[in-house]
Amino acid sequence: MRVVQQLRRRAHQVTRIVRDQGVRQVGARALGRAARRFGAEAEVFPVRLEDVRAADIGAPRPVVVPPLPADGRMTVNWVSTPPSPGSGGHTTMFRLIEHLESLGHTCRLYLYDVYGSRAADHEPVIRAAFPRFRGPVHDVADGMADAHAVFATAWMTAYPVFNDPCAGRRFYLVQDYEPWFFPVGGLSALAENTYRMGFHGFTAGRFLAEKLRAETRMAADSFDFGCDADRYHLREGVPRDGVVFYARRLAPRRAIEIGLLALEIFAERHPEIAIHTYGEKIGSLGPRHVDHGLVTPDRLNEIYNRCYAGLTLSMTNVSLVPHEMLAAGCLPVVNDAEHNRVVLDNDHVRYAPATPHDLARALSEVVTLPDFGAVAQAASAGVSGRSWDAAGHELEKVLRRELSA
Repeated sequence: MRVVQQLRRRAHQVTRIVRDQGVRQVGARALGRAARRFGAEAEVFPVRLEDVRAADIGAPRPVVVPPLPADGRMTVNWVSTPPSPGSGGHTTMFRLIEHLESLGHTCRLYLYDVYGSRAADHEPVIRAAFPRFRGPVHDVADGMADAHAVFATAWMTAYPVFNDPCAGRRFYLVQDYEPWFFPVGGLSALAENTYRMGFHGFTAGRFLAEKLRAETRMAADSFDFGCDADRYHLREGVPRDGVVFYARRLAPRRAIEIGLLALEIFAERHPEIAIHTYGEKIGSLGPRHVDHGLVTPDRLNEIYNRCYAGLTLSMTNVSLVPHEMLAAGCLPVVNDAEHNRVVLDNDHVRYAPATPHDLARALSEVVTLPDFGAVAQAASAGVSGRSWDAAGHELEKVLRRELSA
């Protein structure tokens, strides 16, 4: 059955590519796949060029904002790339959506997929991963229905949000400074341009809001990171014997090269300590290494509870990982940077310069702490009250204020 579904999905992709981009593009993609088999670099461009061409940022079209109904219930369109397994950004987006839905508001999801898949192909995955989401799932390429608010959720989705003629005040869920994802060049410029489209930003942590206001004059509010305490929590009586590293080759901002070198140095100093890695399979790092690959949140909580420290690096805005580690009594070791300190603001986080030796020393300091049990209890208690409900309430407050202005 799965093979049949994959074949149908591929047939739909080819049909849409031919319809939208012509037969030549199918041939180009086939050549790209062949090139990848031989190790050559070939990627699908992350934004449709016709969307960029259509977006005259210097001359935005007027946007109609429907008045709120008497009952105050809003309709919100969310434009997103298809969710991928383990994506923290999509998880946060759906937490906000589900909070609005719980208050009686209507949320619609519009998918932006440059690979040619239909929304119907992704919907079963979305329903399984986010079962509390009740709204419909559509293709943004088919156009959006009128709403009170329309959200871009990543830089490439900002282009269809800017171009679509539907009614609705434009907002931007900004969870990272995405121009930093690329070398300085065309892609970084295309990403940065989206912050000048006149949208109202809603950012993950105040660092991003302050940066956008100062550098692009973008109006922005922020929300504090929550923590899923039902899923990530301290487990009594579980012995700790390791450290853990969030390793993602596909996300260069997570600095896997520096992290692996730090673990190598740490392992030479502490051969008795197990090393756990997760995020993706990376191969063996030695006899005490456990390569977990992609894991479920419940399994991740088990891993955190077995570890004294967690190495979590971010060269851009901080991820969800440090708070989840803290909830399980695992102390995060984080590269020292303003964007990390401002957002985390937690006395139990250990900061170190982003060098392998400095990070290895910070890990050593954690695993040799006396009375670690008491430290773990305090770290967990420090984030126990960080609910995602607060972020949802802040979002609704911002929406009501901006839509009533």
